[in-house]
Amino acid sequence: MTRRLTRRRFLHESAGLAAALAASGGLYPRLARADEKKKPPSERLNIGVVGVAGQGDYDLHNVASENIYALCDVDENRAAKVREEFPQAKFFKDYRQLLDLKEIDAVVCATPDHMHAFVGVNAMRAGKHLYCEKPLAHSVAEVRLMMDTAAKQGVVTQMGTQIHAHDNYRRAVEIVRAGVLGPVERVQVWCSKQPDRRVRSNPKLDVPAGFDWDLWLGPAPQQDYDTAYVPFHWRWFWDFGGGILADMACHYMDLAHWALNLAAPISVAANGRKVKDGDQNVPDLLQVDYTYPARGDQPKVHLTWYSGATGPDLGAQEAFHGYGNGVLFEGPKGQLLADYDRHMLLPEERFKDFTPPKQTLPPSIGHHKEWIEAIKGNGVTLCNFAYSGALAETVLLGNVAFRSGKAFAWDDKAGTADAAEANQYFQREYRKGWKL
Repeated sequence: MTRRLTRRRFLHESAGLAAALAASGGLYPRLARADEKKKPPSERLNIGVVGVAGQGDYDLHNVASENIYALCDVDENRAAKVREEFPQAKFFKDYRQLLDLKEIDAVVCATPDHMHAFVGVNAMRAGKHLYCEKPLAHSVAEVRLMMDTAAKQGVVTQMGTQIHAHDNYRRAVEIVRAGVLGPVERVQVWCSKQPDRRVRSNPKLDVPAGFDWDLWLGPAPQQDYDTAYVPFHWRWFWDFGGGILADMACHYMDLAHWALNLAAPISVAANGRKVKDGDQNVPDLLQVDYTYPARGDQPKVHLTWYSGATGPDLGAQEAFHGYGNGVLFEGPKGQLLADYDRHMLLPEERFKDFTPPKQTLPPSIGHHKEWIEAIKGNGVTLCNFAYSGALAETVLLGNVAFRSGKAFAWDDKAGTADAAEANQYFQREYRKGWKL
């Protein structure tokens, strides 16, 4: 007897095909860009979006070709605009109510970092595909749980490193992989951003009407509502975020991880400091040194990250060759310098007649589109949690080294460091009533 191809069965079997393609290393096919709004309802995913303002608003509009079935935000005021735009969507303040909806096929998580794992892990446990903003979670242990849950549940995942879809990164990857620089043993990555100065209010502030502060805190330690934290500046407090490193390194270090096939480091060391006064407690200047093992015929790699600097030096005050943010690959035959939108080979005189290698990475159909189509069985996601989880974990290990004040050797298989001071920062204690 022939089984009827229900919408649910179609999505489930399509996800299985996408997972199989990912395992085989298949590349994403070029897809026709038809008018998505003309698709019949049976061919559109039901998507729930948790966190709909700021970056969430950006993500929401990048998946709006599908059916926006439900929206969730703890702040009714910031959610008002998108609720007007998507009046048919159900609305919740509590993400758990959204995840309970069996009609939802996939979830976009664009909350502050400290809530990523709570939304993401529970979404995947409910069998829902997941797009999650970077970094994948707030702690190393949570990143690992996100990766393990994705693998166990067989759902289609993508981390929000949107620059991965840009052609510039693809051309840079091809140059490195073609051996133009020779074997690369040194990479330096810098971002000129620094945390904003924040001062907590005295006296205590009232929570605005329509804003559920208790839900916003989630598993974080109990504390009063304060505009020093919201709506964006939670990034500069360890309870909620991880500073510039957690904010930006997943974008810039992504290029090195991709081009050199990097995964977990074998050692991590960090030093940094605050240079501004204020209540923010992440460093303004930060240097993290990672060592990665040799991979096949590729040598060991030393990668250094710099926050708050305009070049490959924590004290840099001028943009390095005009790159105030950059990734510098160094090999015996030359150097490649790149940022989001451009790249150049150094020394320029040596490469004045350079012919780029053959393009091997096809143009992206779009970072969010990859995820949507992979759910439907059309290709795979390149920033799935198997890849992006290793990147996010590496990034967060830099904060562990800084906060513990200890350099450490990292055992990726065991998930432990050889310094007791570091191990205490791999997992955080959750507020009473919250657990994963």
